[in-house]
Amino acid sequence: MMTTIDITVEQLVTIVDGSCTQLNEPKTIVKQLLIDSRKLMAPQGAVFFAIDGKHHDGHAHIKELYQRGVRIFIIEKQIDSSALPEATCIHVSSSVGALQKCAAYRRAQFTIPIIGITGSNAKTIIKEWLSQVLSSDYAVVKSPRSYNSQVGVPLSVWAMNERHQFGIFEAGISTTNEMQALEKIIKPTIGIFTTIGSAHDEGFENRAEKIREKLILFKTAEVVIYCKDHNEVEKEIKSAKLPAFDWSLKVDAAVEYKIKSANAFYTEVDVKTKSTTGVLTVPFVDEASLENALHISTTLLYIGYSINEISRKLSQLRPVEMRLELKEATNGCYVIDDSYNNDLAGLSIALDFLDHVKQTDKKTLILSDVLESGLQSDALYKEVATYVRAAKLDKVIVIGESIAALKKSYDKNIFHFRTTEDFIKHLKDFSFEKEVILVKGARVYQFEKIVSLLQYKIHETVLEINLDALVHNLNVYRGRLKANTKIMCMVKAFSYGSGGFEIAQLLQYHGVNYLAVAYADEGARLRENGITLPIMVMNPTLNSFDTLIQYELEPEIYEQNLLNQIIDYAYAKQQQIRIHIKLDTGMKRLGFEKKDINNVVQRLKESDQYVKVLSVFTHLAASDAAEHDAFTNQQLAIFDSMTEKLHATLGYSFLKHATNSSGIMRFPKAHYDMVRLGIGLYGVESAGMYQNELQPISTFKTHISQIKEITADETVGYSRKGKVTQVSKIATIAVGYADGYDRRYSNGVGVVLVNGTRCPIIGNVCMDMCMVDITHTHAEQGDEVILFGENPSVTELANKINTIPYEVLTSVGERVKRIFYSA
Repeated sequence: MMTTIDITVEQLVTIVDGSCTQLNEPKTIVKQLLIDSRKLMAPQGAVFFAIDGKHHDGHAHIKELYQRGVRIFIIEKQIDSSALPEATCIHVSSSVGALQKCAAYRRAQFTIPIIGITGSNAKTIIKEWLSQVLSSDYAVVKSPRSYNSQVGVPLSVWAMNERHQFGIFEAGISTTNEMQALEKIIKPTIGIFTTIGSAHDEGFENRAEKIREKLILFKTAEVVIYCKDHNEVEKEIKSAKLPAFDWSLKVDAAVEYKIKSANAFYTEVDVKTKSTTGVLTVPFVDEASLENALHISTTLLYIGYSINEISRKLSQLRPVEMRLELKEATNGCYVIDDSYNNDLAGLSIALDFLDHVKQTDKKTLILSDVLESGLQSDALYKEVATYVRAAKLDKVIVIGESIAALKKSYDKNIFHFRTTEDFIKHLKDFSFEKEVILVKGARVYQFEKIVSLLQYKIHETVLEINLDALVHNLNVYRGRLKANTKIMCMVKAFSYGSGGFEIAQLLQYHGVNYLAVAYADEGARLRENGITLPIMVMNPTLNSFDTLIQYELEPEIYEQNLLNQIIDYAYAKQQQIRIHIKLDTGMKRLGFEKKDINNVVQRLKESDQYVKVLSVFTHLAASDAAEHDAFTNQQLAIFDSMTEKLHATLGYSFLKHATNSSGIMRFPKAHYDMVRLGIGLYGVESAGMYQNELQPISTFKTHISQIKEITADETVGYSRKGKVTQVSKIATIAVGYADGYDRRYSNGVGVVLVNGTRCPIIGNVCMDMCMVDITHTHAEQGDEVILFGENPSVTELANKINTIPYEVLTSVGERVKRIFYSA
């Protein structure tokens, strides 16, 4: 249980031990803690912590944020507040310290179980897997991505709210005297210590000191879960006399595991505790994933799950797509894919990860320029050289302009190339065989091309979802709204084909107010995966009413018979059900019309103890088309008239909403209390006016299965529809209309991207494959093929078959694997 989680501005001053140089609207409720001006959700209630860092000074962004509507600032420096007349400025000795105090206050309001995770490796994977297995039973809050730093942890903990039943947070440190602050914020009831390695060794006198510092996180925890086979960790936990629940593959422990059998796809593990025995099936065979899964198993055993329940949950674990990924490569090699960023802290972690990969002793590093370090080139690469020497690498390949300076401090087996393309041209000069290759590069170097060439081709068709692009699109629309306007996001139809609860979880973290689904079972699935936001169900049916009640879902009511049914059901259950009333103002689809309104209000009035109207809304038929603006304005006038009648009769307030994605852009006067954001969230601006502001979030990819050369007298595919006029190269790609690639793309209508070249579909699209003319590009079997993304775009493909982007996105079949990633 908890008291209150709301914090007002005047309370904030006390919580952060600050002094007000300027105070306005002291009763404003704090809603968002902000340290990056690019991450602003909504200005109302946002608090910007201006951090004067080593390389960036947050105070430089105060004026910009003020212009965007932010009014609450935590500052470390004296600033000229004359340009901020409506702002509250709270002066503190440390903005980071103030951020931490704010989060610690928030944490103190909760008594739910909290799992804290620390160690050198696998913190994020274990956090994500724990969230996966617990979310079907509890409403879980967790650290987003790898938010485990001095600023990441408080931002994570701040996301806790009264709906949550379990918290999972990770904590990382790089030197002494850092964990004390994180412990006060997380205050875990259950601790997990993953592994210990060389990451950040330079910040401590020795490995033992580093372990002791990390263990500070657990000083008030009721238990610490760890692997007894890590002797250094075992020694320090015993020395600290922390309450422990240990596990081992080798020695006596509270939980003893023994590998029973393994094949190419899973491992069977015998389990023994003081009170029970059994067998687990773990869907992984590599050593690292197996250890991570056993951390999960031990934690679940401690919580009270049975071995059978744990085995079932582990069998459903999904690989975590993240920054450090170990991939099988050609010639008996393995690639560690870290091709999205490159900084000093990340390099240290990645090299530590490399050290723990035991498939082979032979190690290679491919490294780009290190960006945004704030150091001069010579000093920077002297420091890089210390990391590289400690890693004991067989060879080092460096790519970029400034990184050539590394050769001054590291003169062993090192090779330099100015560009990624230059290295790729010489790739065959290197005999990579039976070695582990760490590929670490800043995004601008496009090291994913190197990974693609090195790794063993996994022949699958995937839809990649860029979560950063989705957040960008959310903020584009959010920036059009007034401070108090709420956002309902449409996640129906498998989130427009983009995925299920992964999208919903991200939207929940980024502070949207409502979600909407088509059917009750979609809402139930979201609840089972930790979604606690209010959820509107757009197509409720009589046989779904039990599901609505069980999962606290809110039905849309659009006609009299359905209204009568929900009232009768609520009467039978003797409980009040929250509903949303849909009005038809001209769409001529679902909804009560003007002639129905008297009956509706009378029925609602006489049944107000059984149903409560949370919102009343309508759907604009043509908000994307300027030629129909008069009709849209007529719809809005009818909506105003009908809602006034409802409000006057019911005697209480409810939310009003009318605009969809295009309406948000074109009809700001119709934002009312809430807007409904759908296709725009996924990167398509249906009005066509602001498309350049949005980013595509989805890339539909497949691969070349086979290449054939044909002559001018031969044909391609069913009914011999594919005809050529010259000797041609034809690639068969592993996607068809059963995957959602429409048959109307046949015979040159559709185009795909192969190694940067647009290539036409030739012949008819088949159920599971189609053929592409690649005569004018270089390609090999296994090469990647882009079906849609930035080029060709979803909108272009929709236009080619005279449909709309909605259909293209939602047609991508559920058998296509979704991969979610964030830079």
